[in-house]
Amino acid sequence: MSLLAITRQREIIDRRRLSEQLSVLAEDTATPDRALVVVLLRDALDHGRAEIRSRFEGGGSAAHCVAEQCFLIDQLIRVLFDFVAEHVYPLANPTQGEKLAVVAVGGYGRGEMAPYSDVDLLFLLPYKQTPHTEQVVEYLLYLLWDLRLKVGHATRSVDECLRYAKADLTVRTGLLEARYIWGEQSLFGELKSRFDGEIVRGTAAQFVERKLAERDARHKRVGDSRYQLEPNVKEGKGGLRDLHTLFWLAKYIYRIDDVARLVELNVLSEEESQRFQRAQEFLWTVRCHLHFLAGRAEEHLTFDMQTRIGERMGYRAHAGSRGVERFMKHYFLVAKDVGDLTRIFCAIL
Repeated sequence: MSLLAITRQREIIDRRRLSEQLSVLAEDTATPDRALVVVLLRDALDHGRAEIRSRFEGGGSAAHCVAEQCFLIDQLIRVLFDFVAEHVYPLANPTQGEKLAVVAVGGYGRGEMAPYSDVDLLFLLPYKQTPHTEQVVEYLLYLLWDLRLKVGHATRSVDECLRYAKADLTVRTGLLEARYIWGEQSLFGELKSRFDGEIVRGTAAQFVERKLAERDARHKRVGDSRYQLEPNVKEGKGGLRDLHTLFWLAKYIYRIDDVARLVELNVLSEEESQRFQRAQEFLWTVRCHLHFLAGRAEEHLTFDMQTRIGERMGYRAHAGSRGVERFMKHYFLVAKDVGDLTRIFCAIL
């Protein structure tokens, strides 16, 4: 990583500095005051979010915005984990059963997080939970909740993860995108290896069929047309979730982490891969603006938001059409592109 990239990351959050501040706080009191810990963490989180928003609204890409949101939360969790392990519930010689890994799943695991998205976490254990790991997980969760983060979480052993993944498509999809954050890395390695060997291998056809059925049910639930007057950017037909579905299918079948790899595998053409990237960047840009303007996890592109986001994205009145009309025309063209890519990919499958 270049010095410039490191500097830009530290402008979002300086993990070493935050760790030192927490250590000083812990040394001053026998039992660290959680309220004081939260003050330090809240300052770091607010500063990081403000920096990310400033970069995005100053012309930065949505791809950088969603990746930087993940980086910010990653660093906070790493600091928290070390603080709890060293100062709150320290163990001189933890047994194998007291080891713990923190894993990102869902969109957070994929490395894409909108400004107010949930933080989806898996606390991974080697066996059943011990009193010590229960205390650590509980303390971590309370700190994250104190920061007013919306946290989706599960605490499971490797065996439990695999058992749930066999029975539940949502769990299987979440583990497909699982990403190591901190803690006992060998636990995560075991999970990924066994997931590939015991869950993925030989089940691609079943996964594709069930995932496409899930997509069709979602379309019916939110409106089975990509030309909704106030579309759902995330869940609607032609929205981000349809692109995610294509990515999940590709990852499950071809074991890739980047859609561009499908060009090397002669599954998609270079032009189709670029259409995917353009559609994703456009939809992520719209979604990030939605979250920032609403100040919460808003996914519906309402009439009011259409006007405001169209202006922010530079759509101006031209040749007899208003800026918002030009913006929504582009939106529906992108939604159509997503539908075309879905048909192309499904035809190949």
